[in-house]
Amino acid sequence: MTRFFKHLGKALIIGGMIYFVFMAIFFFMGKFDQGFSYARAWEEFYVNMIFTVILYMVNAYWIEFLLVKYKHQFYQIKRLLLGIIGNIVLSVAGIFVSRSIVSVGIKEISISEFLLGERLEYYKVSLLLAIFISLIFYVAWYFKFRQESKVKEQKIIAGTASAKFDALKNQLDPHFLFNSLNVLTSLIEEAPEKAQKFTTSLSKVYRYVLEQKNKDLVSVDEELAFAKTYVRLLIMRFEGSIVFDIPEKTGNPEARIIPLSLQLLLENAVKHNIVTQNRPLKIRVYEENGMLCVTNNLQEKQVVRKSSGVGLRNIQQRYSILSTREVQIEKSSSQFTVRLPVLTQKQHGIETHESFMQDKRYRKAKEKVEAIKGFYGNLLAYCLVIPVLGWLNYSTSNFPWAIFPAVGWGFGVAVHGMEVFGYNPILGRSWEERKIQEYMDDENF
Repeated sequence: MTRFFKHLGKALIIGGMIYFVFMAIFFFMGKFDQGFSYARAWEEFYVNMIFTVILYMVNAYWIEFLLVKYKHQFYQIKRLLLGIIGNIVLSVAGIFVSRSIVSVGIKEISISEFLLGERLEYYKVSLLLAIFISLIFYVAWYFKFRQESKVKEQKIIAGTASAKFDALKNQLDPHFLFNSLNVLTSLIEEAPEKAQKFTTSLSKVYRYVLEQKNKDLVSVDEELAFAKTYVRLLIMRFEGSIVFDIPEKTGNPEARIIPLSLQLLLENAVKHNIVTQNRPLKIRVYEENGMLCVTNNLQEKQVVRKSSGVGLRNIQQRYSILSTREVQIEKSSSQFTVRLPVLTQKQHGIETHESFMQDKRYRKAKEKVEAIKGFYGNLLAYCLVIPVLGWLNYSTSNFPWAIFPAVGWGFGVAVHGMEVFGYNPILGRSWEERKIQEYMDDENF
């Protein structure tokens, strides 16, 4: 019902505009000097409204039916042809109904006389107007369709990035636990007394993993502190076979990196290299040119099981979502280095939703400004044109035809202003805001 009244309102506005255009044409053609009366003006007005409302309604509901049925496939050639043919057929039927209402209902002509007097030329002007209005519909809906498609695309991008990022973060939990249990199993076999200490330290480390794995970014200082804790676990396992050089703190307290990235790099270094007292693994962590670098001497194991790719690839993929800066990997014959970009804020994909909302607010603000500009342009044109029309009316005719554009256009300007500034004379300015807040507060909505 709301949609019906919305369409009805638009039909009445369009009907009024068409009427005033024709009145202006009649004036310049000198029709007002040929006995054009108030009664004739009102008759022309409601006849015009009957035609406009019926033609608008049948075409509007036909196009809406096609949009609902075919959705994003609506603007294919065969759908458009179907729509245009349907518009023509419905417009002819609408013109016939409108003429029958005017002739039989208003002019009291008999049905048989009406049918016998029908001619094809009676339909030409109305049909052209109906087709013109339909084209306006198609163009307006096309731009609306494109805008909605862009918004939907941005939502999909945001949702995909968030889902992918969550999936990558969820890999960390079982990956860390699996590798830690492997270390614990080795300790139980080699040094049961160390296994107990390892279990205690592991619980602390695992608590950090659970706390940090769902975060997008963590401070570098937190990661360095955690790396030192994790290093103690590795020392229990390898004793004097690993040498670590890790700074206490970073030079920038605002610096951020991917959570658990240091732990994954330390773990991969141990996993893929020989670690013995005769060939100790040396790992160094340092800052350089806005990057947090992790370097180890390269002494690869001869036989290594195929990597699952969760470690280093996980870091690369998470950085690709968070930032345009890439993880740098350098490998020489004697050294392996990974450089992690140090970030100060979330960038790129993970902020797709925030960027989308910011862009949406910008678009809404821009649309609001454009709407206000349009209203003031409409008001200015009204203030300039109506006095000129009034002067022309006063100078050329005794019939006060200028009242029609003044009232009709004035009503349109008033409605335009209420729409732009969100004022409803019946419900008040704050009603919409109250209802929006009410629905936002309703958890079941």
